[in-house]
Amino acid sequence: MSYAVKEMFLTLQGEGANAGARAVFIRFAGCNLWSGREADRASATCRFCDTDFVGVDGVGGGRFADATALVAAAERHWGDGREARFVVLTGGEPMLQIDDALIDALHASGFRVAIESNGTLPAHPRLDWVCISPKAGSRVVQRAGDELKLVWPQAGLDPGELETWRFRHHLVQPLDDARADANRDAAMALVMERPRWRLSLQTHKLLGLR
Repeated sequence: MSYAVKEMFLTLQGEGANAGARAVFIRFAGCNLWSGREADRASATCRFCDTDFVGVDGVGGGRFADATALVAAAERHWGDGREARFVVLTGGEPMLQIDDALIDALHASGFRVAIESNGTLPAHPRLDWVCISPKAGSRVVQRAGDELKLVWPQAGLDPGELETWRFRHHLVQPLDDARADANRDAAMALVMERPRWRLSLQTHKLLGLR
C-alpha cells in the first residue's frame, strides 16, 4: 500500500498526556469528517479543524510507495539513535491509511507508535498509544484507548457520557477559535465540576512550535 502524507517533522508533542515528548509527526492527507476545503466547512461534520491536511505538498510530505519508504523518512527525521523513538500518526484521519505493514515497520525500527484519531474507524490493535478526539455529530466506534481528548465546548457532546468510555486519561482542551478566552474558561469550569478530567493546552502554539 502507498501512503499520502501532508507533512512530516520532528518536534515536541504539544498537547495531551504525552506533552513535552520528542516525536516525529506524520500527518496523513485526507479526512472522513471534512474535505479540508473552506468551501465545504459549513456542511462538514467537523467544522472547527485548524489543520491543513489537503494534498502532499507540506514540509516532509509526499507519496510514499510503501511502508519501508515511509519509515525510512521517519528515521531520517528522528536522527541518530534508537532510544525512546516516538512517532505520532495524525491527520486528517490517519486510520484511513494505517495498516499492518506500517505498524510492523515502525515497531521494527524501534518507534513507539501513537495515533490521534476522531474515532470513527477502529484503531489498529497494535498501536502503542490511542488518542481519540470525538466530534459532535459523528459516530464514534473506538470507545477505548489511552487518551480521550475532548475539544470544548462542543454542543452535542456530553462529558458524563464520555466518562463511561474506557480510557485511562480524560483531557479537555479549549477550542481555539474567536472565542478562545471564553472557551478556556469553559474548559476549566468543566474540570472543576468533573474532576475526572484534566485541562490540556496546546503548548506547541504557545511555544511557537509546529
